[in-house]
Amino acid sequence: MDWFNITLFLSMTLVVLILAWGLITMARGGEYNKSHSNILMRYRIIFQAIAILIFICLLIYLSLIHISE
Repeated sequence: MDWFNITLFLSMTLVVLILAWGLITMARGGEYNKSHSNILMRYRIIFQAIAILIFICLLIYLSLIHISE
């Protein structure tokens, strides 16, 4: 059961870190913001989708284990 929690924690932490990186970049502004804000938004969306897929797969796996018991 521990690896479920670790996997969820890591995937959500990664999404939060990318979101924070994007927010800090937008707050600072400048040339770096202009050249990287769109890329950071894409990374956030991709990693959010991966985190949601991991969550759904873990829920399905747990429900299948519960049904088979």
